[in-house]
Amino acid sequence: MPATSALRPGGTPPNHLEVALPGAAIGVVAGLFATGVGMAAGLPLAMTGTAGLALGLPLAVLGAAYSVLLARGFFPIGAVAPLALYWLVGFPAAQLFDAHMVAWVIGDGPALREPLPSFLALQAMLSFGFTIGFLWLHERVMPHWLMRVRDHNPVAESLFQRYLVHAAHLNRRRDGRRARRPRRGRGRPD
Repeated sequence: MPATSALRPGGTPPNHLEVALPGAAIGVVAGLFATGVGMAAGLPLAMTGTAGLALGLPLAVLGAAYSVLLARGFFPIGAVAPLALYWLVGFPAAQLFDAHMVAWVIGDGPALREPLPSFLALQAMLSFGFTIGFLWLHERVMPHWLMRVRDHNPVAESLFQRYLVHAAHLNRRRDGRRARRPRRGRGRPD
């Protein structure tokens, strides 16, 4: 549900940066996960560290940008499709940056072992899985973060109010479904 003009925050850059932290943190966690996977696979330390940093950094920037865009009303809360389109571009770009940085640090041949269109197509397919995971984490972290910072941050307060409206809408929808569903008895009929 789009933000009304009354809910669009003005805010200062520090207000927006504070709201950006949950999205950025998810990107950092993704980079740490890539580092852990590389270490578990037995890859050299330089490669795993570079992979984690080169993937985590762009994902953190894109995650932070999503949080700010969400606060500015460009994305509806909890909507998968717009976020999937966002990551359809962002995730392959982050993976491409990662591949080039690892190749540059390691200095072991070309960055891509397959043609660029094939690489981008695979990453675009994987981006939907990342979208689901990102959205799931973001929707669990962001409201709690907003509750902590909304007293001094008008951008956070505005986004928190949108989350409240969204939650009320979901509750009304769920209650409406419950009212239409036939009730099942718990005991045996006499």
